[in-house]
Amino acid sequence: MQRDALWSPGEQVLLRHVTHGRVVMALPSTVIADDERALATWVAPGTPIVYPEGLSEGRLLPVDDWKLDRRPWHGRGVVDLSPVGRSHMIRHFWDGDGSFRGWYVNIQEPLVRRGNVIDTMDHQLDLWIEPSGAVEWKDEDHLEQAVELALLRGEEAAFVRAEAERVISEWPFPTGWEEFSPEPNWAVPALPEGWDEL
Repeated sequence: MQRDALWSPGEQVLLRHVTHGRVVMALPSTVIADDERALATWVAPGTPIVYPEGLSEGRLLPVDDWKLDRRPWHGRGVVDLSPVGRSHMIRHFWDGDGSFRGWYVNIQEPLVRRGNVIDTMDHQLDLWIEPSGAVEWKDEDHLEQAVELALLRGEEAAFVRAEAERVISEWPFPTGWEEFSPEPNWAVPALPEGWDEL
């Protein structure tokens, strides 16, 4: 991640997934903490987002065929923790009653900052970590299909799997954000104009 300037808690940023020259996801977020180790952001309930619909009957489609769904963020908010220079993000989920549900590890490109915009590329493979420590590998078939569709090269897919294995071996859980509550005065971010401009 380029480290031109650190953000302050409460600043609003836009996280985007860019795949082969196309913005396929846009997620307005609020900065919780930003330092030399990691960026932590909050996605508030009801946040307007753009989310990719890139599957057909469970198979990954060519990126030009992906539809983009504009909708509010469903359910409770989430905390996203992105370690500096690493190819993953850890998303923290809670149930409706406020109890911690688990961690979703998204394997992705290291973050690149451009003003208040953060760009990355999703690498399809994910991990789900239960509070008990149980690990579930997710979307391994989508990683294989990404290689078939030339979204990733074979050596990139090998790196993606290695990054997931590295997260498990390092075991950064709990992260310290499992009991987070947002500041009550934080406004829900808007989806900015030009969210899809590169």
